[in-house]
Amino acid sequence: MLDRGGDTAVLVSLDLGDPGYAESFEELRQLAASARVRVLAEIQGKRARPDPATFAGSGKVEETAMALRASGAGFAVFNHDLSPAQQRNLEKRLNCRVIDRTSLILDIFAQRAHSFEGKLQVELAQLEHLASRLVRGWTHLERQKGGIGLRGPGETQLETDRRLIGKRVKLLKDRLLKVRRQRDVQRRARRRGRVLSVSLVGYTNAGKSTLFNALTNAQAYAADQLFATLDTTSRRVFIPDCGPVVVSDTVGFIRHLPHTLVAAFRATLEETIQADLLLHVVDAGSPNREAQVEEANKVLAEIGAEAIPQVLVLNKIDAIALAPGFDRDEYGRIARVRLSAKTGAGVELAKLALQEAAKQHDAGEETSRGASATRLAAAS
Repeated sequence: MLDRGGDTAVLVSLDLGDPGYAESFEELRQLAASARVRVLAEIQGKRARPDPATFAGSGKVEETAMALRASGAGFAVFNHDLSPAQQRNLEKRLNCRVIDRTSLILDIFAQRAHSFEGKLQVELAQLEHLASRLVRGWTHLERQKGGIGLRGPGETQLETDRRLIGKRVKLLKDRLLKVRRQRDVQRRARRRGRVLSVSLVGYTNAGKSTLFNALTNAQAYAADQLFATLDTTSRRVFIPDCGPVVVSDTVGFIRHLPHTLVAAFRATLEETIQADLLLHVVDAGSPNREAQVEEANKVLAEIGAEAIPQVLVLNKIDAIALAPGFDRDEYGRIARVRLSAKTGAGVELAKLALQEAAKQHDAGEETSRGASATRLAAAS
C-alpha cells in the first residue's frame, strides 16, 4: 500500500496500439488523484509490444529514472499490469518503489472501504494480488505473526509466507461467505414481500451515488472522483401507485478492472446479480460514454448479470445543455432516461421508469402465483 501523506510519483504509460489509450492515461491521472498522489512528471511512449524484462524497454526506463531524480518523486506508477519479475527489475533499475495500475486501484479501495464487509473484501483482494508477487527474502509476514514455531520442517521463508497468506485468505473467504448468506436471507425476505430490487450500476464517477441520493433522499457519500463508493448501500423507496422498491448503490466499474477485485467483491456484486432491474448510469457528457457502457457490460457479463433488464440513464445532462426526457423500446418499456441527478432535472422520469418496472414485476408475480395454483389444482 502507498505511504500516506505527501505521496509524489512519476506516471508511466505506453501506447501499445490498443484503442482508447488516451482515455486510459487520463484515467490513470484520475486514479492518482483519487489515491491522493501528487504527480510530478509524466512519461509516455509507444511500443509494438511490452519488454519482457521491464515492460518499458531500456530507453524509457532511463527516461523514467531521470524524471525521478529531477523531480524528487518517491515512486513510479505504471499504467499497466506488471508481472512480478518486471516489477522487481524496474525497482532495481529505478531504485524506488514501482506500482502498477492494479496496485493503485487496490490502494484506493483500501482508503475508501469503511464497512466490515468492504474491508474484508479489500484485504482479500490485496492478499491474492500479493501472493503472486512473493519473492525470496520477503519476511514481514512472519515477523508480524511471530515467526518462531510457525515454520514446518524444512520450510523455506517463501513457503512460510505463502502458507501464512493462504491461511488468512481462507479466513477472509469464510467470513465473506457468512456475509453472503446474510444477504441471501435479506433478499429472500424481500422476495416474499414482492419488493422490486433495483441496482445502480455503471462506470466509475458516472454519478450513481448522486442519483441514489436523489431517488432515496439518502446521504450516501458522493464525490467527483473515481471509486467514491465501495460499500453497497440499499434504501427502500416508496413509489406512488405501486409501493416500496429497494434501490442499491454499488461499486463503479472501470476498464481493466482487476479480476482479483471482481472476485473479492462478489459478495457486494451479488446485490447486482440478484436485482430485478439495473439502472445503468452513464456520464452523458463523456466523449467515451459508448466505450464506458461496453466496459460496464463486460463486467456485468463476468458476474452473470448480463440478462437482467436495464434502463440506460444518461446523467449529467446539465453539463451538455441536454433536455431531460425518456425513450421507449419496441415493447413500450422505458429504455433510456436523460436527467441530471445533481440538479434534479429529469429525476422524476427515473422514478416513472421504476414505477412501470414495479407494476410489471407485480404483474409477473401474480401470473407466477396463478400458474403455481393451476399446477397444484391439476396435481390434486
